Amino acid sequence: MPRLTLADVGTSAAAAIGVPGFRDTLLVGPCEQVVVCLIDGLGWNLLAGHRQHAPNLTALSGGTVDAAFPTTTPVGLGAFGTGLLPGAHGLVGASFFLPETGAILSPLHWGDDPPPVVIQPEPTVFEQVARSGARMTTVSPEAYRDSGLTRAVLRGADYRGAEAIEDRLDQVSSVLSVGGPSFTYVYWFELDRIGHEFGVDSDQWRDALGRADALVGRLVDALPVGATLVVTADHGMVDCPPGERIQIEEDAALMLGVERVAGEPRARHVYCVEGAAPDVAAAWREVLGERAQVLTRADIVDGGLMGHVDPSLVERIGDVMAVSRGAAMLASKVDTTVSRLLGQHGALTADEVLIPALVHRRA
Repeated sequence: MPRLTLADVGTSAAAAIGVPGFRDTLLVGPCEQVVVCLIDGLGWNLLAGHRQHAPNLTALSGGTVDAAFPTTTPVGLGAFGTGLLPGAHGLVGASFFLPETGAILSPLHWGDDPPPVVIQPEPTVFEQVARSGARMTTVSPEAYRDSGLTRAVLRGADYRGAEAIEDRLDQVSSVLSVGGPSFTYVYWFELDRIGHEFGVDSDQWRDALGRADALVGRLVDALPVGATLVVTADHGMVDCPPGERIQIEEDAALMLGVERVAGEPRARHVYCVEGAAPDVAAAWREVLGERAQVLTRADIVDGGLMGHVDPSLVERIGDVMAVSRGAAMLASKVDTTVSRLLGQHGALTADEVLIPALVHRRA
C-alpha cells in the first residue's frame, strides 16, 4: 500500500467532519469539529530527537506521513491545500519556470501576477469544505491573507489574521464556541525561520520547538468534547555547514548548456538550452558525484516523485533536477540569501521527508 502523504491530511480532516467526496485515509475518525495545526519545518526525526522539549507533541497519538517532493513550503502547502501532489497542483518547487509566462515564479514572494487561480485552478479542500456548509477558517499571520500562495492553494476559508499564540487561541476558540461542523487551519511558521537562520542543532531552535509545543498544548486544552486536533508539518530540515556548499556558477562545467536555474539549494531545477539536457545531466553527475542525485525530467515523471504529472504542467519541472544528498547544498546567485542559510530542506533524506501526522480527540 502506498505511503500516505501530506496531501492526505487536509482531505482526511474534511472527511472526518462529513464533507462529501473525501476519504479519511489518515483515520482521524468522525468528529464535528477539527483543528489542523501545521508547524512549518517540524520534521519527524527532529521531533523524535528532541522529545524532552516537546511534551505536548509527543503525548499525541499517530505517526508519520511523507512530505511532498520537493520538500519545501509552497509544494507542501499546495499538497495540503488541494489534496493533490505537485504533479497535479503545479507548484513544483521553491521557485520554478512557468512556460506560459516565460518567467520564474517564486510562490513565497507572489502577489497578483500571474493570477494565482490561473496558475493553480484546481478546487482547494477549503473551498469544498465551505461549499458543504461547514465553517472553514484559516488562522495565520495577517501578512499572508492576500498572498499569491494563499489564493492559489488555500483559498476558500474565512481568514483570521493572528500573530502570537494567544491571538491564535482566541480565534480558534471563537470558532469552536459556535458549534456545528467546522474545519480550522492554524499555521505556525517560526520554527522554520529559526531553523534556517540558526540551524536545527541550536539552542534557538530548541527554544522555538518549545514555543510550538506550547501552542499545541493550548490547542489541546481549547478543544470541546468530541473535537479533534491534527498536527502536521510541510517538511523537515537539515543543517548544511559552509564546507558543504557548492557554488554552482563557479564551475563552468555545471553551467554549460544551462539557460536558467531555479528551485532551492537542496532541490535545484535546471532548465537547459534546447537539446542540451542529456549533456547537462551527465556533467552534473560527473561534477557532483555522490553529493547529489541528478535526475532528468523523465526520471521525475516516470518515477512518480511528484505523483502523476499533468502533461500541461510537465515543463514547469526542470529538464534536469539535482537533489542533494547528505549535508550538501547547491548554492546559487539566483537566491544568494537563501543559499547562505544554515538550515535547509528540499531533498529526499528521511530528515526532510518524514513529517508528523498526530491526532488528539477530546473525549
